[in-house]
Amino acid sequence: MNMKVVPHPAKFTDTLIPIFYDLLKDRLSILDPMAGVGGITKLHDLGYTGLIYCNELEPEWAEQIEGAYKVTTCDARNLPYPDNFFDAICTSPVYGNRMSDHHNARDGSRRITYRHQLGRKLTEGNTGMLQWGEKYKQAHIEIWTECYRVLCPKGLFVVNVSDHIRGGKIMPVTDWHVEALRGLGLELMKHIRVPTPRMRYGANRNLRVEHESVLVFQK
Repeated sequence: MNMKVVPHPAKFTDTLIPIFYDLLKDRLSILDPMAGVGGITKLHDLGYTGLIYCNELEPEWAEQIEGAYKVTTCDARNLPYPDNFFDAICTSPVYGNRMSDHHNARDGSRRITYRHQLGRKLTEGNTGMLQWGEKYKQAHIEIWTECYRVLCPKGLFVVNVSDHIRGGKIMPVTDWHVEALRGLGLELMKHIRVPTPRMRYGANRNLRVEHESVLVFQK
């Protein structure tokens, strides 16, 4: 029996998919280790003919993935693949903003968070409960280390991420991911800034970073 369809709060925007395609069209295999509902599989609609693997920790979202060669449901810190397995990795980590909140609000306000969309507590290990800070950084160092392990030499590592505003100040999330991935030995090849629509809810609704970043690294 199929589970109830649960919306995901942070799907890839349509403007990103052609960018990913141009970067990855010649790669034989791609992994999204935090795939949500599998937006990365839209690459097939543009003509990508390689194998797309998706990993998503929450079963309600993993069940909705269509078009993937293989779907797994495990913690991205412990992927079930051997070393140097994938030609490319393409993913979007949580941004550490107010969407990452495990509080179960009952005040009737509109909240678009991973916790509220799922309708239950997040599975242990889901970074969707981590706001920007040391726990966020440590979790992503562990995830990126595992991704580095399964990426083949000369493989591409594509990360879609964004800064956000907290207390009227821009949080340097993108720069942190750049340095974290460089620290693993990856070389930054491109930093593509993509204007994208942003949600207009929450305390900083009138203050938004008006672009997302696509970071392209090579192992």
